[in-house]
Amino acid sequence: MRPFTYERASDVAGAVQSAAATPGAKFIAGGTNLLDLMKLHIEAPAHLIDVGRLPLAQIEETPDGGLRIGAMATNSQVAADERVRRRYPVLAQAILAGGSQQLRNKASVGGNLLQRTRCAYFYDTTKPCNKRAPGSGCGALEGLNRNSAILGQSNACIATHPSDMAVALAALDASVETARPDGGQGALSLVDLHRLPGETPQVETNLPAGELITAVVLPPPPQGGQVYRKARERASYAAGLASVAVAGGRIALGAVAHKPWRADKAEAALAAGAAPAEALAAELAGARGNGRNDFKIALTARLGAAAIAEASGKDA
Repeated sequence: MRPFTYERASDVAGAVQSAAATPGAKFIAGGTNLLDLMKLHIEAPAHLIDVGRLPLAQIEETPDGGLRIGAMATNSQVAADERVRRRYPVLAQAILAGGSQQLRNKASVGGNLLQRTRCAYFYDTTKPCNKRAPGSGCGALEGLNRNSAILGQSNACIATHPSDMAVALAALDASVETARPDGGQGALSLVDLHRLPGETPQVETNLPAGELITAVVLPPPPQGGQVYRKARERASYAAGLASVAVAGGRIALGAVAHKPWRADKAEAALAAGAAPAEALAAELAGARGNGRNDFKIALTARLGAAAIAEASGKDA
């Protein structure tokens, strides 16, 4: 690792003020992604602000019947919460589908949302990657792109977002609360938190510099069934090839785009009376592979239709 300075934040206000005042500063909580990237010389923060012990791990009821999940709650804590399991089973299923038990015990909710891609070209500093080194090119375009995006990609980047939890949150219409350096509070819908690559894939979120995610807010549970399904090469220690979250009439796709992909076209087709397979066909009409990942289009169609059918109790 390269040299860096470290501080343990004692309160939220101090953490965001320190981030704003210190060039090259980054927040760290569980560290399950950032520390790996630092060891590989992909991330080189000049200053780490440890927010892992801030009192932001509570899971609380909201006045409208939803839940407010503190950003420092661990993935395991959220998946095991009785209210989450009963009212938001798609979220519990998604969390349990991601990573190992050891990682879930350490990873924070806020950190899970901000983890970076698992693209092999991003992790290999000898290869071109516009996300890691803007302007160097995208090695995956003509290379090993089996796990790459089929929706929303650009010629600058075909990486996918790795979070399972974020896919479920997108289907649940969740939002995030943030603390700003000026002392104010911010809010973003989950679907607006992450960005598509365009020509600036290194800019991954719409979170302003120095802001800290303090909580995820879930609205009241939707009417209808909830299901999370994921396809991967093997049952553990493997990134997803495709995933789908269904929450009532809302659908989100994972491992197919630079961000959790809210399937608006499929939702509209279902509302108009389409069968699950027809709805997925509408969503994936504009999907595009890059050779080795062409199979993901058909895989996502089958997986999505099956998940919708399971959630609704109807045939695909």
